[in-house]
Amino acid sequence: MLRSIEIAKNGLGTTAPNPMVGCVIVHENSIIGEGFTSPFGGSHAEVNAIRSVKDRELLKNSTLYVTLEPCAHHGKTPPCVDLIISSKIPRVVIGVKDPHEKVGGKGIEKLLAAGCEVVTPLLESKCRYHHRRFLTFHEKERPYIILKWAESRDGFLAPSVNERDKEPRPFWITNRYSRQKVHQWRSEEQAVLVGTSTALTDNPTLTTRSWAGNSPLRVILDKDLKIPSTNNIFNDTAETLIFTQSKIPDTVLNGIQYEYIDFTQDLASQVCETLFKRDIQSVIIEGGSTTLATFIKADLWDEARIFTGNVSFKKGLKAPVIEGKEMSQINIGDDILCILRND
Repeated sequence: MLRSIEIAKNGLGTTAPNPMVGCVIVHENSIIGEGFTSPFGGSHAEVNAIRSVKDRELLKNSTLYVTLEPCAHHGKTPPCVDLIISSKIPRVVIGVKDPHEKVGGKGIEKLLAAGCEVVTPLLESKCRYHHRRFLTFHEKERPYIILKWAESRDGFLAPSVNERDKEPRPFWITNRYSRQKVHQWRSEEQAVLVGTSTALTDNPTLTTRSWAGNSPLRVILDKDLKIPSTNNIFNDTAETLIFTQSKIPDTVLNGIQYEYIDFTQDLASQVCETLFKRDIQSVIIEGGSTTLATFIKADLWDEARIFTGNVSFKKGLKAPVIEGKEMSQINIGDDILCILRND
């Protein structure tokens, strides 16, 4: 099962809205096949694992290990349980049940009805953590939310306004390796979100230009539509969704999408509800301070990834205050990356 989890990570950033599942097939204590979920629309992990077995006769005396309950419904591909059953695999070990309304135990029921031995759960906490985006989406009906920011050694997001250049651009706190890491993270999530001030001050592109991978949907909070059309978020390098309380323009640039929400009400919940309806399973929130504080105050976050750079400002824009369980702390050059979990 640990191997199944490990290979499943190969699907990160490409499988959504499908889960990134891993599957290993074992015959007489030897792995004879393994697979992970193909990019959305392609084969599931179980199918790829079965197809990788050179001698299909061995399947009749093998055990299939899979991180998530096999599907029993028709989607872009046929049900995985049908192939498992037709391959005469006698034993299936499942890490965690699938909460999706179209699965929800039906895969297990079908396997048992066909005479398969089913063992579940196995390494449930590890499988749940691996599938945290998919499970959060279906169990809590909202995206998995990652907060990210960089702060100085003395706890500031940025120096005071009079210290910054007049030209809108990012003021780098971290080194280039940390910044590349952020581009990798963007390639792993379905959406990246910032507020109006960040879009105006930093004029970010919010793409994966420093990493090989798909750029996420750019989500911008712009209550009064203050961001000019020359801003980088309006270019055609990635899709963009604007949340606003103003009248939505009759004509839009580069297929920009708009959603109307009430900024006087619970903003974080409205954003989560809308992204859920759009099948967005994960979003990384990159600022600014007001936007981050909004989600922290609403307790709508799952992870916080906080860089501390090797700079001091003495005064400026204070970094958010957050409490969570520390999962890891590592050095990236002279930067420190701390990852917290909201338990």
